[in-house]
Amino acid sequence: MHLPPILLSLSVAACATAVVLPPAVLTGFALARWRSRVKPLVATIVLLPLVLPPTAVGYLLLSLLGREGRLGPRTLGFDPDLLFTWKGACLAAAVMSFPVVAGTARAAFERVSTRLEAMGRTLGYSPYAVFLRITLPLARRGLAAAAVLGFGRALGEFGATVLVAGNIPGRTQTAAVAIFDAIQVGDDRGVALLLVSMAALALALVGGAELLLRPPQRPEPGPEAP
Repeated sequence: MHLPPILLSLSVAACATAVVLPPAVLTGFALARWRSRVKPLVATIVLLPLVLPPTAVGYLLLSLLGREGRLGPRTLGFDPDLLFTWKGACLAAAVMSFPVVAGTARAAFERVSTRLEAMGRTLGYSPYAVFLRITLPLARRGLAAAAVLGFGRALGEFGATVLVAGNIPGRTQTAAVAIFDAIQVGDDRGVALLLVSMAALALALVGGAELLLRPPQRPEPGPEAP
């Protein structure tokens, strides 16, 4: 994959969002509906990539996926062809965006009334059918916002990406890495161009998420008939 930094970032962010969305949505649903004493602990673990330094997350991924790691080639018995490739960048971005998607999905599911789900079960729907026919449609705007915010988080990922995927122009050099590289060599014009492009994308994503998270306006009641 030989792409300019902006296009590579968009491709990596799309890949990371596709990878992380199903497990993160299910995790958000479990946290929204699960009742257990260990729930705070699980929620804390889910949010860890959000508060840990991205370089620490990248180092942990390297430790797991490197040649001597627990999930490396010697353990798995084959070369996963992951480190220092765009696939590695996708993995790093997915891990870093997971808590954003899961947290936003959890908030979306918590807005869905459990009474409506209970009514669905009284009509004979299985839990799976209730989730697909009632819960998901009612949470769709929040879940769309979760996907948009996760995409944005993956788009701007730097610390974990540079450790797992490296800085190979055209192959693993995302926009965030390219900005750092341009700063290092004093390319102010390149920094400005990348910064303006990323800022425009960020504004569009955050604005879209804000519109999706805003409650839909209800029509005002008209005047009563005499």
